Amino acid sequence: MTLTNGMAGNGVPATAVGSDGKAVVVDLVDGMYEGAQFARAATDTAQGFAVPGHVETPVAYDAVILAGFGGPEGQDDVIPFLRNVTRGRGIPDERLEQVAQHYRHFGGVSPINEQNRRLQAALQVEADRRGLGMPIYWGNRNWDPYLPEAVQQAYDDGHRVVLGLATSAYSSFSSCRQYREDFAKALDTTGLWGEMRIDKVGQFFNSPGFIASFVTGVVDALRDLISRDSDLATARVLFATHSIPSSDAERSGPRDVDWGEGGAYAAQHLAVSAVIMAKALAALRADDTLGDIPDVEWQLVYQSRSGPPTQPWLEPDINDAIADHTKAGATSIVMVPVGFVSDHMEVMWDLDTEAMETCEEHGVLGLRVPTPGINPVYVSGLIDLIEERLNGTAKNDRARETELPAWYDVCRPGCCENVRAGFKPAISGLQP
Repeated sequence: MTLTNGMAGNGVPATAVGSDGKAVVVDLVDGMYEGAQFARAATDTAQGFAVPGHVETPVAYDAVILAGFGGPEGQDDVIPFLRNVTRGRGIPDERLEQVAQHYRHFGGVSPINEQNRRLQAALQVEADRRGLGMPIYWGNRNWDPYLPEAVQQAYDDGHRVVLGLATSAYSSFSSCRQYREDFAKALDTTGLWGEMRIDKVGQFFNSPGFIASFVTGVVDALRDLISRDSDLATARVLFATHSIPSSDAERSGPRDVDWGEGGAYAAQHLAVSAVIMAKALAALRADDTLGDIPDVEWQLVYQSRSGPPTQPWLEPDINDAIADHTKAGATSIVMVPVGFVSDHMEVMWDLDTEAMETCEEHGVLGLRVPTPGINPVYVSGLIDLIEERLNGTAKNDRARETELPAWYDVCRPGCCENVRAGFKPAISGLQP
């Protein structure tokens, strides 16, 4: 056995190559994960490209499955949907009803399903325009249409080598590993293990199409402030993303890298926010009609936390940040939902409702930048990611916008652990 990436004595799994030339995982304290357990948790792609982590040979994928979170589409759907989201946690309906009020405020309808229908359609148009000959299916984790149904439909239509694309750009349990587990569970549910191969597009936080849509939004917002004769020197740009438990954040991304506080999840958001801000200011400064453009202060903030107050989550909360910046002299707040790909409930309630109310309470102007949605540059960028996998584009030839490189096609051992639930079988990665 050849050890390729180990951390002796600390219990972190390391990638190794066994006598058969296939990847295995060694836990330097508890022994080796291999054989049927390993094969069930990782596709052939994960086996063949475990050590480099990037698939650099062409793969003849014949379909794509878009994986979404799901959302209710009527008042009667709200509590059943929230039961799905919180399954296994024993949360009573009385507590769920508190969260349900966010949905009931909008008629019990989350916009996320309709947004994903539109994204699915837009992706299909772009894939067809490029002549890829690949149907785009769509399934959800928590509401109809469910992911196993999409997997079964793809199989029934004759597809056997499928690429999964999750509607989430960053690394954490709920935004990456859980989707990998969802695909594995869908293969179990449908009985298609061994009959269908599903790989997954890596996290795309630093892909050009994702970043470009936010750059345009920030430029437009700052131009709006200029048109109102608002001083950019007293503007604050708050990049907002979903808060997660600090313990989960520390376990986000590969375990053999010191990502700093907040793990890979925070590091990725900080890197993306810095690039967006730099590109936006550069675009404004290139316009000679605008005069001198000062540096604009920005900050990464969090929203939508849940769980008991005693459990640490990533901070600061956006509402606290708005209060602090206004006390320090800010006159306008630009909110950038950098952690979200579409205007779903967390954006509509936590930003458009609560955060805007906080701005009003503190007497400052609040503006909110659009999410990528079906922005053509974002849609085109997602198809670029699919083509990278079809073509086996080398890691160093993949266009990315931050100092962090193109993310892994084969997730690392121990990546994005859920402390509460532990590890479960997952596609496109190494155990555990």
